[in-house]
Amino acid sequence: MTSSAAPIDYKDTLYLPETTFPMRGNLPEREPETLKLWQDMNLFTELQNAAKDRPKFILHFGPPFANGHLHAGHALTKTLKDVVVRTRYALGYASPMVPGWDCHGLPIEWKIEEKYRAAGKNKDDVPVLQFRQECRDYAAGWVEVHKEDMQRWGVTADFANPYLTMNFSSEAAIAAEIHKFLMNGMLYRGVRPVMWSVVEKTALAAAEVEYHEHTSPTIYVAFPIRKSKHFELNGWAHSNTSIVIWTTTPWTMPGNRAIAYGEEIAYRLIEVLTVQEGSIVNVGQKFLVADNLVDNFVANTKIDSFA
Repeated sequence: MTSSAAPIDYKDTLYLPETTFPMRGNLPEREPETLKLWQDMNLFTELQNAAKDRPKFILHFGPPFANGHLHAGHALTKTLKDVVVRTRYALGYASPMVPGWDCHGLPIEWKIEEKYRAAGKNKDDVPVLQFRQECRDYAAGWVEVHKEDMQRWGVTADFANPYLTMNFSSEAAIAAEIHKFLMNGMLYRGVRPVMWSVVEKTALAAAEVEYHEHTSPTIYVAFPIRKSKHFELNGWAHSNTSIVIWTTTPWTMPGNRAIAYGEEIAYRLIEVLTVQEGSIVNVGQKFLVADNLVDNFVANTKIDSFA
């Protein structure tokens, strides 16, 4: 006996979500459509308006350098930051992201100079203001390229109003903040060097300096004690007495301003009685040395005997 019931279509028994998304990605067509949709609806502004009364969550953009195409590292960091911003919106915050670009420095200047060299021009023959304007134009061009690329990544930010370090308003704000430091007594001159390119006649960032391999000698340095209440209280005469340090960076000595000591370290005052030939110390000299380094110091300086 056969059944006359219609066969079951198991597709109808599955509970699947309904969506307007197309089955195929078709990215070459969908991407321009999506970007145009976001631009037409002014997505960033609409998000700001919808969240204007919410508490703020500020994520600093971290400006890339405007001197060439973006790379995978930029894509990773900007996408991750966009995820954070969108998540904050979903959690009830206003999280505006303002994109920015670093438009100063040697890489941009170098690109303009490459153009000069190709044309047989000398940088020194170009008026400074003209050179600076060409650098500005070069950076501005790459900013526009970066903005387009980032929007293609889906990053939601205020691309219509980015901050640029070369904007006069940005430079004025930097100058104003420095003046605040000056008026508050917080501005001072230290001894940190500023790298300078003699050829390019411009300052260099630390990352732009390449060093040749170099091996430096290690040295002992004796700092004479001119006055010390501590030594006098302990019955030690500070005359002809020095504190010894050892360093692997002898080039730092011209900028040396202090000697560090450890409260948990025991020190010993030794007086040189006899020395070997070629010793770098003299009989009668007194040295304050870390107790556990005395033997090493005596051997390296060719001291025969000491008290």
